[in-house]
Amino acid sequence: MKSIIYIGMDVHKNSYSLCAIYGKTGEILGETKIGPDIKLIEKFINNAKKKINEDVDVLTGYEAGCLGYSLYWQLKEKGIACDILAPTTMQRSVKNKVIKNDRRDAQMIATNLSNGSYKAVYVPQDHDVEIKEYIRMMNDFKDESKKVKQHINAFVLRLGYRYEGKSRWIPAHIKWLRELKLDSMYKEILDEYLSQLELLTEKIERFQHKLEELSQEDSYKEKIGELRCFKGIDTTAAMTLHVEVSDFNRFPNAKAFASFCGLTPSEDSSGDKNERLSITKQGNSLVRTTLVESAQVLVRGTIGKKGKKIKSKQIGQDVKVIDYADKAVLRLQKKYHRMILRGVNRNIAVTAIARELACFVWGSRNRTYSIKMLMNRKNKKKGEVVKG
Repeated sequence: MKSIIYIGMDVHKNSYSLCAIYGKTGEILGETKIGPDIKLIEKFINNAKKKINEDVDVLTGYEAGCLGYSLYWQLKEKGIACDILAPTTMQRSVKNKVIKNDRRDAQMIATNLSNGSYKAVYVPQDHDVEIKEYIRMMNDFKDESKKVKQHINAFVLRLGYRYEGKSRWIPAHIKWLRELKLDSMYKEILDEYLSQLELLTEKIERFQHKLEELSQEDSYKEKIGELRCFKGIDTTAAMTLHVEVSDFNRFPNAKAFASFCGLTPSEDSSGDKNERLSITKQGNSLVRTTLVESAQVLVRGTIGKKGKKIKSKQIGQDVKVIDYADKAVLRLQKKYHRMILRGVNRNIAVTAIARELACFVWGSRNRTYSIKMLMNRKNKKKGEVVKG
């Protein structure tokens, strides 16, 4: 078995700090600080290899952060193995809290690589990354739209106006805002806010239409259609879940997927003391937020009743997939109402539903994969393969 040189890289926008550790002895072979150039990394690796009188492999690694997957792809093109380390899974020395600098961080990353005391970030396909960035751009515009709405609400309240309707930002509310009798300057301010909100709304609708088109591509159509069978999961939510996770089968069970979403409760136990705390909020924050928003929609309405929108989303889907989604939704709606009747805070109840919805989503994707694998085995003798 070949020895390995582990290269820890603490990467920033304008500089990389590198540390090389020889896996067999734990010896530090070299440390340096360089500019953001892949050629300089190759040079450092070659210098580290020269210090070892044997054929060795090289494994590089850096923390997930501002560079995303770009450095990983650059190293991969050069034939250099690389792992992106999930920060929440790495072991850190207490010394790093006392003295923290780039050199120590690079050494800490190299040590984690050597000890295997980390989990590597899953690197999705290029097209998934493109759509992921597109969805995140759309979410940025949604955040801007939310801020504008908050500004409008605060502005009219300062002027002494209160909307008496039940729902805001529907046509009736917008009409009420436009018909307010204000002084000329106040009217101009409100019109500017409303104009900006209208512009953002049009852009978001255009982005959502684009996502609808992307969801009909051959690589997404079936998977997105199955996720849309769940009440509360529309095309945007389904695309977000799919491109952020990419491969549901890398999670051994539903509990592992819920942990990845940061929806599992944290714990503070010692001796006879056993206390459950709030959710960990570790892992992928966008997946967690998407599941919570989907859960908020799922718990609305009459238990077990399917609306026209849900039925239309389920048209053309496999009856087993529809049955699985309907049973999951029914169970989650009943659980939510039981929790509310017990006096559980609504936000806590919705979060609990989001965690279980994550488990059902994993089960849906994993179940589909298992069915196809079973069909492939049955048809193997016939020379047939089920694609998917």
